[in-house]
Amino acid sequence: MEDETKEQRGVSYADNFFANDESGFTVEIVAATHVGRVRKRNEDHFAVIRRTRRCELLLSNLQEDAVNLVDGHAYGLLVADGVGGARHGDFASHLVLEATLHAADLASSWVMKFKDFDAHEIRQRVDAYVSRIQDEFHRHAKLDPDKSQMGTTLTGAYLLPPHAIISHIGDSRAYIRRQGKLKQVTRDHTLAQSLIDRGADLKDAKAFGNVLVNSIDAFRDHIEADVVHLEMEARDRLLLCSDGLSDMVSEEQISSLLEVQCLKECCDGLVNAALENGGKDNITVVLCELTTN
Repeated sequence: MEDETKEQRGVSYADNFFANDESGFTVEIVAATHVGRVRKRNEDHFAVIRRTRRCELLLSNLQEDAVNLVDGHAYGLLVADGVGGARHGDFASHLVLEATLHAADLASSWVMKFKDFDAHEIRQRVDAYVSRIQDEFHRHAKLDPDKSQMGTTLTGAYLLPPHAIISHIGDSRAYIRRQGKLKQVTRDHTLAQSLIDRGADLKDAKAFGNVLVNSIDAFRDHIEADVVHLEMEARDRLLLCSDGLSDMVSEEQISSLLEVQCLKECCDGLVNAALENGGKDNITVVLCELTTN
């Protein structure tokens, strides 16, 4: 009975602590930003980071060909759009990325393998980051009251291929394109979307499309991000963008442009389409694709 208990415990521990080997994916990421044709300054900011966990064998009597240590990689994609009409929007979008990256440096642990989607744990992590970011906004507002009305959106993706955790505040968007079909992953935190959810006519609600009901700012005490889990497949393309793209380019055109094989040309094509359609706002695109090794 004692041996059976030990075996059962061993199985339980293994299930808790070891993830499946999902290292057979390659990630390609490209990005671009443009001030547009109307605005005088670019209030969008973006960042793409790669986190690496490296294993290096220093001493052993094992034969070299008996050791196969695999490096682990995780990717962070971030898009922030300074709130239109708010003062210091460019500073706010810069600050939210700076605060996010600084919080990541202070994190006691990084998730480098995705075992099961534990919604509670992921929610706690996202809330902790948002709280840390909000503290920075409050601190800057106290130092400079002129910044008390600054605000920004923040849409991010944390990639542990093939998994992606999308966190979202505001109206910058995340889309996924799979097998020729485009799907919006995020829900706009706008008054227009809230009215549509309550049954309002789409045309009537459109006038409130730029009124945010949720953003990162210096005057709210509590902000909650939406969190979505995606399990991606080979050849999926994940797009993060500011509303300078999504307001100027229809989903049908975005989907069509995402068919371009070269990811860099695809990214440039999206930006150019927004410019050709008027370029009324700053345009930011972060685009990634998963392929199998």
